[in-house]
Amino acid sequence: MTGQRVQRVAAPLRAQVLEALRQDILAAEFKPGERLVEARLCARYEVSRTVVREVLRQLDTEGLVTTVPNRGPVVTELTSGDAEALFEVRGALEGLAGALFAERATEEHRERMGKVIRRYARTHRKADLAERLEMKDEFYDALIDGAANPIIDSTLRGIHARVQMLRGLSLQAEGRGAETVRELTAIHDAAAVRRDAAAAREACEDHVRNAAATALRELAARQPHDG
Repeated sequence: MTGQRVQRVAAPLRAQVLEALRQDILAAEFKPGERLVEARLCARYEVSRTVVREVLRQLDTEGLVTTVPNRGPVVTELTSGDAEALFEVRGALEGLAGALFAERATEEHRERMGKVIRRYARTHRKADLAERLEMKDEFYDALIDGAANPIIDSTLRGIHARVQMLRGLSLQAEGRGAETVRELTAIHDAAAVRRDAAAAREACEDHVRNAAATALRELAARQPHDG
């Protein structure tokens, strides 16, 4: 297994390793349940144990890594039940965020949302997974900021951190990119253009339902089956 060589420029070393390991997990370079052995990670990314431990602690808080007694850190294993529960809560909160965005968002928020959706539509076919995830994060930054509710902000960002692995599965599915463009465009039209709170809520919930269906299908395909 070859990892991303960390370049000791620009961003602090810890941030570079954090991003490299995060993307390797999302790209399934490390499998769910696989132990993340410090010595191997040090060799893979050519960094010290101190840096690796800091990165593992951060990924633990994000939900991508789980510390298991007597085993240490492993890549988080999400069951279908875990995933369904996360998507249920995500759908409810994003629907509310969409409705509040329609009512409260400033012109700047609306412009930010439209800008990132246009960029996603233009580049998603050529963009790698990291770039697509970054654009989705920018979309949600605009949605959450425009909703102007600090409880939604903290709660939904926490859920997004835990659902990141599932989002990676969904975005990599064949045909999902074009579907995502249509769904985000519908959210923008309802929330930012027409300022229709009910339609914005419905568009957000529809996007999460479709993402959930795709992610759960991909998750099932990657898990071993008995028999």
